[in-house]
Amino acid sequence: MRVLFQHPHPLPVFQYGGTERIMFWHMKELVRLGHNVTLIGHSKCQVEKYGINFIPLPSAVDNWHHLIPANTDIVHLQYNATPQIKFPIINTIHGNGKIGELFSKNAVFVSSNHAQNHNSQSYIYNALDLSEYPPMSRTAGSQWDTFLFLAKAKWRVKNVADAIAVCKKAGKKLHIAGGRYFLPSRYIKGHGNINNHKKLELMAQAHALIFPVRWPEPFGLAVIEAMSQGLPVISSPYGSLKELIAPGTGIICQNFQELLQVVISPPQTYDGKVIRKYVEDNFNINKYTKEYLDRYNKIISGKELNSQSPQSVFKVRLEELLPF
Repeated sequence: MRVLFQHPHPLPVFQYGGTERIMFWHMKELVRLGHNVTLIGHSKCQVEKYGINFIPLPSAVDNWHHLIPANTDIVHLQYNATPQIKFPIINTIHGNGKIGELFSKNAVFVSSNHAQNHNSQSYIYNALDLSEYPPMSRTAGSQWDTFLFLAKAKWRVKNVADAIAVCKKAGKKLHIAGGRYFLPSRYIKGHGNINNHKKLELMAQAHALIFPVRWPEPFGLAVIEAMSQGLPVISSPYGSLKELIAPGTGIICQNFQELLQVVISPPQTYDGKVIRKYVEDNFNINKYTKEYLDRYNKIISGKELNSQSPQSVFKVRLEELLPF
């Protein structure tokens, strides 16, 4: 199959970039499975050594459609758009839609809850290239005094404020990856935006991920990243999190007081090998790519993934914080 991708930023990314990394892993996996993959993208992309065909997009040119090879079978976009081209299109939707925003009938969301929030049943879970997340040896019942917050800290819906407050109140250490923390504290350390090597270092020091989001989280890549390193996840109950956090892999907290009690003392013993195996079985890039190949074939055969154009069910701006 000949699959074309288009992306405006350099690939691969070496710093922050969840969407870009999943897309790049997927392209590599398609190549490994014997498919022909082409990227139309930023002139600084370095993807050809991975077997990906590359068509640079001149910086002065916004219209990339005329660059699509004539023998392309399907175009896979990572955003909501339906350009007027002769090729079938599939769209991966990573974020929450705006009020009144309509999505392509071939939109794929990133969790069941995310799809439901857009009047759709079309979803594929995000995944990791686990070769970039080697298993970490953890002893069941190890210490419980150092935690990790992994998200864009400046984005209020990610709720770094409660992660900081709960660790201070419990007298526990917190590493913040994804934002600085400038107030003096012997408990809290901010690392800013970090690359994957530094992320793995911080995960090796932590005993759990704190993920107390206050909005309908579409997926939460940090959740499966942490789990890949055997870390249990302590989260709020919103969005995809009830789907992702299975028994034995973490705990859902309904409010700040529950979060505080869990941070003070874990409700159970967590086995890092069990948590890692859960990610290997459910969120690996091979599984992800095969599910997309199934959707590609459906679309190429003339079927649509959604009977109607998906649309957000929310009537308020999602920046308004949910209670916690």
